[in-house]
Amino acid sequence: MKAIVVTDEAAGTAGMKLVERPEPDVAMLASLSGASYGDVVVQVHASGFTWDELTWPSTWIDRLGRDRTPSIPGHEVAGVVSALSYGTTGLSVGQRVFGLTDWTRDGSLAEYVVVEARNLAPLPSDVDFTVGAGVAMSGLTAWQGLFEHGHLRAGQSVLVHGAAGAVGSMATQLARQAGAYVIGTGRAAHRQTALDFGAQYFVDLENDSLEDVGSVDLVFDVFGGDIGKRSAGLVRDGGMLVTVAGPPEVRPANGLTVDFVVVSDRAQLIEIAQRVRDGRLRTNIGKVASLDEAVAAFNPTERIKGKTIIRVRP
Repeated sequence: MKAIVVTDEAAGTAGMKLVERPEPDVAMLASLSGASYGDVVVQVHASGFTWDELTWPSTWIDRLGRDRTPSIPGHEVAGVVSALSYGTTGLSVGQRVFGLTDWTRDGSLAEYVVVEARNLAPLPSDVDFTVGAGVAMSGLTAWQGLFEHGHLRAGQSVLVHGAAGAVGSMATQLARQAGAYVIGTGRAAHRQTALDFGAQYFVDLENDSLEDVGSVDLVFDVFGGDIGKRSAGLVRDGGMLVTVAGPPEVRPANGLTVDFVVVSDRAQLIEIAQRVRDGRLRTNIGKVASLDEAVAAFNPTERIKGKTIIRVRP
């Protein structure tokens, strides 16, 4: 099968290569590192790639700390189940699915990938594979940040950083649907996009003062760094700072902080897919490229607005 591999952490996306790799099948499942009962082989139709995953230790080493290069990146997948291992329940061969692959296994930038069945959900026939791959990680991250960790309720105010980005646009839509007042942030060029996704107010981080926002019930942070530090001071008493940018250097004086890593959840994926079907959730896909074009797509010569999705099969 064709697959994108990486071997050099220092090279970043420039070190990606398109190569031929063995195609996984049921007979190979038991011999794969980390494989277990309940795995499925997915024929990949579309794959997503998170911009910073080449900095994750799990891209380069397995759970025991052993080098696992050359590794296949990409952990957002949409495709069709082509084989089941012993003990797999809940899915069937030929079924359309989407979800997340394991961080320490080879990922979805390939024609086939091995995934734990519990990390996948059915993908409705009227939802395109590119949309399924585009919504899997961003949708789950937004959902878990707002509701599982942030405990967002109707009537609260939420500051969503990067509101025009893949995760931020999902968080903006979900927060509005939950009855929250949404303040989005980003570059000046992203103002209209953030507003179109549902932000009721926008802060241009290049020219506006973030502190003018005042106090909010919840901050959803995807940036960290200086923005994360300044955001801690915006959390009102009893509020929360939720971040995917790692442990924050500054915490709210009288609020709570949660930094988390997204996990796959079938029930949440099903709910997200339903909202996509009925038009309540829109993905923020900026570019769709083929697997042959993937290396160039992840090393663009110009800024792409929105998420890049690799369409592995036509």
